[in-house]
Amino acid sequence: MKTARLSIVAVAIAAMLMAGCSSMSKTGKGALYGTGGGAAVGAGLGAIVGGGKGAGIGAAVGAGVGAGAGALIGSRMQKRQQEIAQAIPDADVETVEDDNGLTAIKVTFRDGILFDTGKSDLSASSREALDKFAAAVKDEPDTDIAIYGHTDNTGSRAINEKLSLERAQAVANFLKGDGIPSSRFLDIEGLAYDSPVADNSTAAGRAQNRRVEIYITANRDMIARAESGNL
Repeated sequence: MKTARLSIVAVAIAAMLMAGCSSMSKTGKGALYGTGGGAAVGAGLGAIVGGGKGAGIGAAVGAGVGAGAGALIGSRMQKRQQEIAQAIPDADVETVEDDNGLTAIKVTFRDGILFDTGKSDLSASSREALDKFAAAVKDEPDTDIAIYGHTDNTGSRAINEKLSLERAQAVANFLKGDGIPSSRFLDIEGLAYDSPVADNSTAAGRAQNRRVEIYITANRDMIARAESGNL
């Protein structure tokens, strides 16, 4: 009963925090994250939604990013998002917001694009897709890359943790071999079935949950250049 009450309170607090954040500007959100408030929000929501294993997006810079710099980074990321979407039509490519309140890019490769069911070996078609992805982001040395593998809830946790990590590592290793420096990879992690995007009780939902997500975020160099107006 005590655990249930704590869960209800946690969800209520998260809802209030989300409502407050939704009305804030990107500059305000960046300041919140920079002072640690956003980190607490992210950790709380990650624990509630992701079963205790929420993943942050981007390296926290420790200070609010100005609106002007945020706009420059947003424009750059929007343009690159469109280029990646055109290069890889089979993947979902969208802009999201990172932990600094800045525009980032999220690329979702579905299971059928990259892997055979239950396997972590890259399929023939996936190599072509990842070649195109690498070509689109190679000339962005001032961005970080994070890769997260996900599974459906079929099978044991141990199997899914291993499979999701192996898939994330397979993608990272291929991209490194394609010329993207290891220094750009901020995080490579397997999240098993902790972060579903669809209903695992249906075949269609499970197919959506079997995926690899790649996040492209502004690193400290890009942020510094944007703040100085040289981006």
